[in-house]
Amino acid sequence: MFLAEREPGLIEEMDKEDCDLQKLHNTYRQFRYINRLISKWRQLYKNEIRPILAKQTSTTLLDIGSGGGDITCSIENWALKDGYNLKITAADPDDRAFHYCRENHTDRDIEWVKSTSTELLANGSKFDIVISNHLLHHLTDDEIQNLLSECEQLTTQKVVFNDIERNAIGYSFFNVITRLFFRNSFITKDGLTSIRRSFRKSELEKIIPDNWVVRRSFPFRLILIHEK
Repeated sequence: MFLAEREPGLIEEMDKEDCDLQKLHNTYRQFRYINRLISKWRQLYKNEIRPILAKQTSTTLLDIGSGGGDITCSIENWALKDGYNLKITAADPDDRAFHYCRENHTDRDIEWVKSTSTELLANGSKFDIVISNHLLHHLTDDEIQNLLSECEQLTTQKVVFNDIERNAIGYSFFNVITRLFFRNSFITKDGLTSIRRSFRKSELEKIIPDNWVVRRSFPFRLILIHEK
């Protein structure tokens, strides 16, 4: 019965205002390695983002809850390598994440903004593509429904959310692997908390609108997509 039910009330260390700043920055830096291992954004770029880029001369993309910016930077790299004109905005309401990205990704042609989807929508912002990584499990059911509604209004073409699917095997695997390779950060502790907070496919399907689709992806991933 381990992980039988979602535990949305848990709080991750990096979300605490008084968390160790050095460990937080180490976590941001280490995200690029753990995300390469499990998040599979390269595949999502090829299958969900690149086909849109190929159909038009210029495309805008919004990354909501961009954190340390590793996924945002990777997508920029892939688009540049493929010869596409992709203008990226990365939004995160956390002041620490915002300043980290501004200070550590100075070579990037990315607009880093300290903002929520609600604020962007109120400002009249529009983007061809909206993405997010590991955001849904931080939210309540009502917050997710509100976020999805906002994203439908923010995008002109597609929304792609990538998150964890709660699974005991994945929990055990993550616990062993991350302890071996990720030190002096919140990767292991917060990652395990994230799994406990995350959805199963059937749970997420119950709370999303009919015009959204959930599918599984290896390893232990849930991909949530909305297309105009």
